[in-house]
Amino acid sequence: MKCETGKRNAWLGLLIALAVVPCVEAVILEGTGDPSYNTNAPTGSLTNSGWQYEGQWNTEDGLFLGTPIAPTFFLAAQHVGGTANLANDQFTFQGFTYTLVTNFDDPTTDLRVWQVAETFPYYAPLYTGGSESGQTCVVMGRGYERGPVIISGNTTNGWQWEGGTTGVERWGQNIVLGVTNAPPGDGEQHPGEQRLYAAFQASVNSNECVLTAYDSSGGMFIENGTTWQLAGINYELDAFLVSTNADGSNSFDAALMDYHDLYYWSGADWVYFTGHYAQQFYCTRVSARISWINSVINYKLGNDLGIAGIQVVGSDAQISLITGTNRSYRVDYTTDLVNAVWTTLTNNIPGTNGTVTVVDPGATTNQPARFYRAMVLPQWQ
Repeated sequence: MKCETGKRNAWLGLLIALAVVPCVEAVILEGTGDPSYNTNAPTGSLTNSGWQYEGQWNTEDGLFLGTPIAPTFFLAAQHVGGTANLANDQFTFQGFTYTLVTNFDDPTTDLRVWQVAETFPYYAPLYTGGSESGQTCVVMGRGYERGPVIISGNTTNGWQWEGGTTGVERWGQNIVLGVTNAPPGDGEQHPGEQRLYAAFQASVNSNECVLTAYDSSGGMFIENGTTWQLAGINYELDAFLVSTNADGSNSFDAALMDYHDLYYWSGADWVYFTGHYAQQFYCTRVSARISWINSVINYKLGNDLGIAGIQVVGSDAQISLITGTNRSYRVDYTTDLVNAVWTTLTNNIPGTNGTVTVVDPGATTNQPARFYRAMVLPQWQ
């Protein structure tokens, strides 16, 4: 590991003013272009290294990943979108689809915590230390595959992205090189945000990887003792639009072990690169925002939430809730507990510090049996 880390540190002196591009999207491997490689859970020394914690986050902008971090919360990236108001925006974990309740955006980073109505069977532990640098990481994503090789002169630079995204989840390895702060300007929504970064280098190990498009929102995990913990959320990538021509007439998106002898798009023009530099990817640092994350997921319900009883009055069902003051509640119903498609009966019910009765009119008239659930809504919603 010392030799490997030293090799990577040698690249740090070659940093260039490459444009970084947010909304990264999928894992490409250095060791193989096999589209089925690393599409199942890691084994051996990488067993339980984070794959088991990743859920499918289907938003209006595409198919991404999200990571459960508490019984009813998962962590994702803000820039991939998503809304609790769209029926097709769903989060699926271990084969079960969860109902979105609301989301909470970190005001200083790209992190977004989502709340769901149901309870996750388990969730990822968070890395809270400050020693990510130099550690092996495992990252997950879904999107583009490795395409044709790129060779410039005698240098194997990398590979083009294969056109289109399959949405297949894949994992890879790398080494966290360090922490960097998001620069001001250049479209940055969160200048100063702390990000972990890693470089795509040749002949390191068979799982050496870099991110591409649609890897955004996937998790970066590092091992703390014997436990793999969530350390970052995939965010962005060094410039990936390159060309072998000065005018960019044959430009393509690429995963690059070396920019040598290529032209890269700086955001304004084509820049020729004569040195050697490995493409880097960046993940929003979780440990820097632990206090904010905990302020969301440690929300305590107290003893005030519960269904005190349900009774039939005429053709109506009356659901009695135990409520507290300065809280709001929601009641949902379903006719099928197996598939668990829930419909909101009533929302934003104000608490009274006593029992509140909600009426489901006509629920007993020529209707299938209904099952009810209640939830307290976050005070900051």
